[in-house]
Amino acid sequence: MPPVILRFIENAVRFAVVQEEQMRPYLEELWLVFKVWWWVFPPFILWGPLKFMWLWWRQGLWDNKQKKILLEIKIPEDSLKPIRAMEPVLNGFWQLYSPPNWYEKWWEGRFLLRFSFEIVSLEGTPHFYIRMPERYRNIAESHIYSQYPEAEITVVDDYVKKVPPDIPSKDWEMLGADYKILKSEAYPIRTYVDFETEHEAKEEKRVDPMASLLEGMAKIGPGEQLWVQIMAKPYLGDPTEGERDWKAEARKIRDLEAKRTKKEKPMKLMIEEMWDLLIHAKPPGQAVEEEKEMFPAELKLTPGERDVVAGIERKISKLGFECNVRYIYLAKRDVFFGGHVRMAMSYFTNFISGNLNAMVPWGKMLTKIKRNWYNWFWFVKRRLYLKKRQLFRRYCIRVTPLFPLGGGTFILNSEELATIYHFPSRIVAPAATVPRVEARKGEAPANLPIE
Repeated sequence: MPPVILRFIENAVRFAVVQEEQMRPYLEELWLVFKVWWWVFPPFILWGPLKFMWLWWRQGLWDNKQKKILLEIKIPEDSLKPIRAMEPVLNGFWQLYSPPNWYEKWWEGRFLLRFSFEIVSLEGTPHFYIRMPERYRNIAESHIYSQYPEAEITVVDDYVKKVPPDIPSKDWEMLGADYKILKSEAYPIRTYVDFETEHEAKEEKRVDPMASLLEGMAKIGPGEQLWVQIMAKPYLGDPTEGERDWKAEARKIRDLEAKRTKKEKPMKLMIEEMWDLLIHAKPPGQAVEEEKEMFPAELKLTPGERDVVAGIERKISKLGFECNVRYIYLAKRDVFFGGHVRMAMSYFTNFISGNLNAMVPWGKMLTKIKRNWYNWFWFVKRRLYLKKRQLFRRYCIRVTPLFPLGGGTFILNSEELATIYHFPSRIVAPAATVPRVEARKGEAPANLPIE
């Protein structure tokens, strides 16, 4: 080794020894302080995790006491209700918004329960379900009957319990995904208002995107099932209740889209201000005229920009729901066909608006492993199996995508939610396999003799 490098190493070692000798007294004092006061730090470090675990434990105890039921809704053969008829029903569901106070939340474990709106095909037979707490049944039925008086609502067994709980397994396979929105929640997705033929007077000329989903569901065969789940809970956006004020955020985005923001004047140096005063100064008492535009900003918007502003205004004018959307296709391995998963994906494509918003599969929650240069071989099959197990379990117990953590949800208003989940008529969605009420039901006449 060259002598220069040896001298450099010797000097570096000597310097390190000197620094250690100088720092040793301070480190010993610091260690003595830590031995005496170590107990002060753990509460600050563990406060967040302990608070989360406590709340999760209390909420789990309270949630286990809430009895859930699954309602199946059958619509009459001659129902002519448009899509918008579902919106008043959802507005009625929103009235159950009642956030807990401090004691109810942290000691009793209360929280706002979610509704689960589900469209399910069991071996080619589509069904419409709503899963909810039993104590809300009368309220839900009254709002459904108010818009669909001839509907038939019955309590049925949970269909998720009729398949093995360990899917995927050697006999069953599945695919699925959770959904997310591309842009901010302020931008709405495409709704029934945007379907041009929705304004037609004749019902048979209206367009319903549900028709494509039901026709596809009717084509799957024995041993196959397709599940679509839209979970929602009322959401006001009240900061005093620990909620995010999504409407205030939407108004800021609306103002940006409408070009209403005031331009901030750049800061000038003192010498620049003096120069402006000397060169452009006006006589004393004369006010400085502000620059005024000939046309207001609203008149400069293009037609597409006006549609965006109108869409944001329409979204924040209606009641909001915190939602998450997912689908699952599962089947026995001898009849499994992965292409059937496209039925659910194509259904949600109907609600994509190019200049507003869209719901797309969330890559993080998609039952697919994307291989990258840094992890293309790391336990691919095992990671895929775990993703499928997590998605299947979260669907069955009806929880959010990132449970037990928060997140993975987005805000839809009643108009958007009604567009995604509603009860179609026979003319709009003529799938023969959709269970419907075959005869009208009514009360006995008041003058009917009883003797």
